[in-house]
Amino acid sequence: MVRPFAPAPAVTLASLEAAELQRLLGLGLPVYCGGPRTRYVAFTFDDGPGPYTPRVLRILRRSRAEATFFLVGRNVVHDSALARLEAGLGGVGDHTWSHAFLPALSPRAIDTQLATTKSALDRVAGGIVDLFRPPYGAHDREVDRLARRLGLVEVLWSVDTRDSEGARWRAIAANLEHHVRPGAIVLMHDNRGQTVRALRFVILPWLRRRHFVAVGVSELLALDPPTLAQLRRGGAGCA
Repeated sequence: MVRPFAPAPAVTLASLEAAELQRLLGLGLPVYCGGPRTRYVAFTFDDGPGPYTPRVLRILRRSRAEATFFLVGRNVVHDSALARLEAGLGGVGDHTWSHAFLPALSPRAIDTQLATTKSALDRVAGGIVDLFRPPYGAHDREVDRLARRLGLVEVLWSVDTRDSEGARWRAIAANLEHHVRPGAIVLMHDNRGQTVRALRFVILPWLRRRHFVAVGVSELLALDPPTLAQLRRGGAGCA
């Protein structure tokens, strides 16, 4: 997919990403989407790496699309080579060590879930990982505080394909088509065969026909950042 907008040569994408992530970290508000001013959408895949991940990576590369993969720490340890490939195709983020329901844990346990995973991902990615998604989207003030203390920007989503609920591949695609907007952050899972099929046969061709460009979360936020008003409204700011 050809990007409709790129930063001026004097400004690198990496510097834009770093500046925007620092702004968001300072605000301390969860991110649900980017801005509505371009045709960028951010694909995200949770819970990997897993057995379907290589197929997802091949499909994305063939379409010149990118994504961000929110990885479970214990899975990263078992397949660090695959996690490294994910880091090179749009980035990786912290999805806790064991896919824990964080609000039910003590502060020390929350910190361990996040910090241990972040450490593993920093080694795999060859840099500092600064994105975090709580499993099930479940968070509270303590989770938010501890994530921010670790330098993690909390990323939720504006489009849920409902693939984790057992939706069939056509329903997964239909959920995206119905709800996607410029600046959307799309929730999918790369441990679902139905998601792989929907991605290949429907989602990517459909987005291309409508001139959307699939990018990683950091790139979306750098090139079309959410406004403060959007952030304060949470998910409602993405309507």
